[in-house]
Amino acid sequence: MRIVDVAGIKIGQGHPLALIAGPCVIESEDIVLKTAEQVKTIADKLNMPFIFKSSYLKDNRSSAKSYQGPGVDEGLRILQKVKETFGIPVLSDIHDQHDAPACGQVLDVIQIPAFLSMQTSLLLAVAKTGKVINVKKGQFLAASDMQTAINKITGEGNDQILLTERGTFFGYHNLIIDMRNLKIMRDLGYPVVLDPTHAIRKYGVSSSDRRGGAKEFIFSLTRAGVAAGVDALFIETHPDCDGALCDAASMLPLQKLEELLKQAKAIDELIKPQLPFDEVGIYDYKDYQPK
Repeated sequence: MRIVDVAGIKIGQGHPLALIAGPCVIESEDIVLKTAEQVKTIADKLNMPFIFKSSYLKDNRSSAKSYQGPGVDEGLRILQKVKETFGIPVLSDIHDQHDAPACGQVLDVIQIPAFLSMQTSLLLAVAKTGKVINVKKGQFLAASDMQTAINKITGEGNDQILLTERGTFFGYHNLIIDMRNLKIMRDLGYPVVLDPTHAIRKYGVSSSDRRGGAKEFIFSLTRAGVAAGVDALFIETHPDCDGALCDAASMLPLQKLEELLKQAKAIDELIKPQLPFDEVGIYDYKDYQPK
């Protein structure tokens, strides 16, 4: 497995569970800085490597009138301030290949959104920045199909890749995490991240409506994913979820984050010495590709 280095944080086999966390979208400089400070305090207390995340733009919204974020220039300025103030790496997602050069100047991890995980021009543009790339598996993809995205990125000479599981379509409005996907993607040779906060979204319902997410499953999905051997967690969290401007129904309340991470860390420390669970070479997922 490749070991991915994010500003000195090693993610992958033999390294502690890492945390990627922050609000869904940048709502204001004040909220971002306060959240980053509080999450960093929790991560430091638990001795957990921490990467701050928040989106400068959320282009996939249910309404054109929904809040989308401050945009690339202001968003990157705020994320740069997070880096300088707290000394932590930062992540944001990208929707337009033309943003790649600017993102490469500030972000430590550039994220490919799930719905764009097969977008060739975007993958190539981000790969050329040389930055770590977190590719979220499309809800419509088999885990083994992530090899396609990997090939596009490595074809540009970049092998600093994270693969994120955030659920698979289960009917029209629901997602489900197939725990097999975590092993299948890990067997592709790159660290795997679990995102339980997007997996519990209920599509067809506004993310600001309480019915738009099933937060009661965040803890159990997180525990199960860590037990399956993931390398990092991706947790969207907010100090005031009810007042959040995006994904209010699926973000974890910040006051619950420490307890979640305590449980995850305990499981990780039990499991990591046992990895890999299976004999290498027993299964070759390439044998099971559709003909």
